[in-house]
Amino acid sequence: MTHLTSLENISDSDAQQYPTSAASKIQKTLTVTVTGINAIDNPGPGTGVARSLREDQELSIKIIGLAYDAMEPGLYMDWLFDRRYIMPYPSTEPEIFLERLRQIKEQIGLDCIIPNFDVELPLYIRYSQELEALGIRVYLPTKVQFALRNKVNLVEAASAFGLSTPKTISVTSARELDEATAELGFPLMIKGPYYKAYRVATNGEALQRFHQLASEWGYPILLQQIVNGIELNLVGVGDGKGKHLGMVTIKKMSVTELGKVWSAITIHHPDLLAAAEAFLQHTNWKGPFELECIASRDGTIYLIEINPRFPAWAYFATGVGINLPSRLVRAAMGLPLPALPTYAAGKLFMRYTYEIITDTTPLQTLVTTGEG
Repeated sequence: MTHLTSLENISDSDAQQYPTSAASKIQKTLTVTVTGINAIDNPGPGTGVARSLREDQELSIKIIGLAYDAMEPGLYMDWLFDRRYIMPYPSTEPEIFLERLRQIKEQIGLDCIIPNFDVELPLYIRYSQELEALGIRVYLPTKVQFALRNKVNLVEAASAFGLSTPKTISVTSARELDEATAELGFPLMIKGPYYKAYRVATNGEALQRFHQLASEWGYPILLQQIVNGIELNLVGVGDGKGKHLGMVTIKKMSVTELGKVWSAITIHHPDLLAAAEAFLQHTNWKGPFELECIASRDGTIYLIEINPRFPAWAYFATGVGINLPSRLVRAAMGLPLPALPTYAAGKLFMRYTYEIITDTTPLQTLVTTGEG
């Protein structure tokens, strides 16, 4: 992978974009905060993002992990995170949430935050200017851009950049659920507004998952027609100007019950790449994104979801040479971007479980002080 080490390596256009002092800035130790470090059976992206940042040998980065519960495994991965902190839930008063970030900023300094949960993104987007005033950079979509990818608005969004969508019905009651299942037929997918999706085959299963998802994530609950074909995912980072900082496409080989990728291979898919570029041009998306798609036998690409963050498999892109978290941090901090390399098709990703053995001191410290 090619890296920039001085302004001699920057193109004329880059030299105009970055000031002469950019090369010296690259030597400064950056403090980057990562959320979503719940490496459980439904893993968040945070540990993969942190692992990616660790592998940028050109940047000196201190990585801070933020969690919402003392039992999140990432809190105990001291080889990934230099410090770890417990945060108030995003549903608390925004002032409390911001005050916690101020405290951390004053204690250790924060240069950039990479939020990795859908539910916390609106808060970071809303208060991006306040964070900027504190000297904390984020690289996120605007409120309008974020609303475009809402699951409820997916049909309209997909048609704008040339993709189809499975028939989807939004419901908020058991009566609407019955009407929707009668219209769609079984089997079908039932999804929460933010997370989790289940395949259901009967009215009883649908009702059970409906109540489960509503109690966890609220309404609306989405019912979606199942489309058969090859599951494709694309991860990228939009630059906010209709272009991107890098993209990687994979084909899923196996998934968990919750639909998380367990194994996959990299592919080059011109039609999906073109759709992603159209998405960026249509939305001027800024920040990480993931397109979840299914390619049917007739070649139609169905858009299943647009995730406004890095996926849990984000490290796969880094492993094949496209370090998207690192490129995001560089863009957020106004640092030179290395030339974008290509990646090879046919590379295999395999997730595995891992155990941490330690004493209870870190847990006790996190519970009593909220940091470790």
